[in-house]
Amino acid sequence: MPKFYTFFSILLFSSFVASANFDFNANCLKAYQNIFELKLVTARQLIAAEKKIHPNNSIIPLLENYADYFYLLTTESKSEFERLESNKDDRIDQISDDDKSSPYYLYAQAQINLQWALIRGRYGAYFAAAREINKANNLLQENTKKFPGFHLNGIGLGIINAVMGALPDGVLKSTLSTFGLKGNLQTGVNMLDKLAENLPKSSYEPFYEEAIFNYAYVLSDVARSPLAYAKTMKYTARIADSSLLKAYLQAYVCARNGHNDEAINMLTNKPTGAVYQAFPYLDYLMGIAKLNKLDYSAATYFERYLQTNKGVNYIKDTNLHLAWISLLKGDTSGFSTLIAKTKSSGYTYHERDKQALNEANAPVPNIDLLKARLLFDGGYLSKALAILADNKVDDFASTKDKTEYFYRLGRINDNLEKDDTALTNYQNAINIGKNLKYYYAAKSAVQMGKIYEKKKNQAKAKLSFNIAINMKNHEDENSIETEAKQGLKRIGG
Repeated sequence: MPKFYTFFSILLFSSFVASANFDFNANCLKAYQNIFELKLVTARQLIAAEKKIHPNNSIIPLLENYADYFYLLTTESKSEFERLESNKDDRIDQISDDDKSSPYYLYAQAQINLQWALIRGRYGAYFAAAREINKANNLLQENTKKFPGFHLNGIGLGIINAVMGALPDGVLKSTLSTFGLKGNLQTGVNMLDKLAENLPKSSYEPFYEEAIFNYAYVLSDVARSPLAYAKTMKYTARIADSSLLKAYLQAYVCARNGHNDEAINMLTNKPTGAVYQAFPYLDYLMGIAKLNKLDYSAATYFERYLQTNKGVNYIKDTNLHLAWISLLKGDTSGFSTLIAKTKSSGYTYHERDKQALNEANAPVPNIDLLKARLLFDGGYLSKALAILADNKVDDFASTKDKTEYFYRLGRINDNLEKDDTALTNYQNAINIGKNLKYYYAAKSAVQMGKIYEKKKNQAKAKLSFNIAINMKNHEDENSIETEAKQGLKRIGG
């Protein structure tokens, strides 16, 4: 994305601004661009300058909220969230007193509500988050009716539809249902895909990076789409390399989708300097990527994350990974110490920390199974298969390890497109582990469903997804059940 728009393009972009009091002028546009490069100090300076020149410009509170939103996303600090959340009402009050004939009047209020909801949900404040999501949805729906050509409505509506459509059963979903709010995952994905394709061809191009930020998150984390890697790399290619947000998006999606060496390369070459917002999570992500290729220098990045992180998430998970490094190096004493730390430190707001606590309370992992798991996560399929090739199921003493053995073989063969072998592996995992509290059997059923779906065998796909749904009282139950239900929706089951 060009970082300096021509005078003509700014005039074109300004042509749809309906009121001087919602004036997304060149200075505001520059602040917005700096926010999406994670140059938050520069962005705040530009916002402050705009405030002096045009104190009544109601784009200012919207930009201030964007800056707070990305500050809270990068710091993960609950105390900072509590300090800043009082800004929300003041900003909405300023906007609500302004020009109702502007497309930004409802849009800005919706964005502020949605951003606080997304942050709030990270800390378990589900009722307040649900109320804000409902408010944002209503405002965006109304704005779409009033201004059908205002394409930015699709960013918020896309993410609301996708998240609502894929939300697992739980407190947030049940709370949102009290407002009558439902979503559709595919509708949300389609809306964001349309924006990714069309914004660069329109006067809304400056908002492209925001659309892609949300689209990449939805593809990788919400839809768990097999297209997440290809589409993220395609759509982020035109964003400037000076954007730290681009480096994060690409590295995150690569690490999540088996392109581990690319993730390491992107994190190694990310833009640096005092101009960028501190982002400790990137050290955590590098630690994950390094360990996924069994590079034990990962410990350096995990330890740096624990030292610099001021937030509440990934602490348990980081200590668990440090424990695994000790185990893989043969340091059983260090492993025990770090497992105790996993149990005692950190919080369980995030799913990864909940799972880390489950694993800390489980038996000591089998070394070969752990290595195969890590290598699989990094996309090193042949190496992962080679680790397990020297084992047979009878080599494992516990039912848990026998089930995991077949599950790991299934995932590897599945990704190698050895469908029949994978189906046999998954079925063995289900047969052995269907009554265990671990996720291996239920997840195996979901993966079987996906293979049959790919083969156009709807009857067996439906059967497999229902097997996953009917398994109860295991780890990750809500998200696995939701994934299976999404599979049934896709095949019309």
